[in-house]
Amino acid sequence: MEEGEARELPLVLASASPRRKALLRQMAIVPCIIDPADLDERPVHGETPVAHAERLARAKAAVVAARHGGWHVLAADTVVACGRRILPKAESLDDAARSLALLSGRRHRVVGGVCLHTPSGHTIVRVVTTIVAFKRLDSDEQSAYLATGEWQGKAGGYAIQGRAAAFVRFLAGSYSNVVGLPLYETAALLRGSGLLETGRGTAAGV
Repeated sequence: MEEGEARELPLVLASASPRRKALLRQMAIVPCIIDPADLDERPVHGETPVAHAERLARAKAAVVAARHGGWHVLAADTVVACGRRILPKAESLDDAARSLALLSGRRHRVVGGVCLHTPSGHTIVRVVTTIVAFKRLDSDEQSAYLATGEWQGKAGGYAIQGRAAAFVRFLAGSYSNVVGLPLYETAALLRGSGLLETGRGTAAGV
């Protein structure tokens, strides 16, 4: 196998997100199976962003692991929050417009939960928080971004790997977490399970 070539691993990714698949590929990882969990992702009353991300990552892993006994299952959830307010995934133009107006000129948190469910039934979760600050967006900038459609299905109504990158004046923490999967923590989980070589960020045997 050529150095840097992606390798298929005995891993189920509990997500259909093309961003998460692309991030795993940066570590030369291709999951054998893609099987997204179909869950109600609305927060429960009083739930903090950290608790919400952890709960959903665990729940997604458990649901998919029940369908794939004997496999490693990797699940993740990404939450965008202003203070304690959890912003929804933007499913409509109105959703995205409200989120963008709220984020304009403010700092917000992107909380990522990543969970690995092992064949033995052991579950390990890591939660990562990234601080992001947007510049103040005028109405023309907001309208132009909404017209791109990049916001569709995105937590907080924006994609940092797209045109919204120009809105970010400050970022502290994991960039990949904002995209959809914290790679440092994900690599640590996979190394601990033997799926990655110790000391490397690529698949064992690559």
